[in-house]
Amino acid sequence: MLKGFRDFMMRGNVVDMAVGVVIGSAFTAVVTGFVAAFLTPLVGVVVGAAGDFSSYKATVAGVTFPYGQFLNVLIAFLMTAAVLYFCVVLPVTKATARYMPKKPKTPKRPCPECLTEIPEAASRCSACTAHVEPLTAPAAR
Repeated sequence: MLKGFRDFMMRGNVVDMAVGVVIGSAFTAVVTGFVAAFLTPLVGVVVGAAGDFSSYKATVAGVTFPYGQFLNVLIAFLMTAAVLYFCVVLPVTKATARYMPKKPKTPKRPCPECLTEIPEAASRCSACTAHVEPLTAPAAR
């Protein structure tokens, strides 16, 4: 019983997931700190509210709606999403496109015997091993 649990915990994907969760929570703290320390006060300077909308309330028929708390959370969410997009997603996407370009797709055609998709330059089908005439010359290596 314990051996099975140990084997489960030592699998690569469980350990990788645990590391990802820890790194993710640490990164969340960094982004949240950046938003709270720099971006939220900037929004407060622009709108003249010192970056804190928590005291904003509306009263309708004797019921108080503290919409300022929602505004604080909404602004923090939008700024966090913007920071993540512009500081993480966009640079990683550009780096991936630059350093790991996609391989061009090999043109395919159906095998005349079994109709499996094979490259146009193939001289034998990988599924049924039938000899086929290449449509294009094989690329030099």
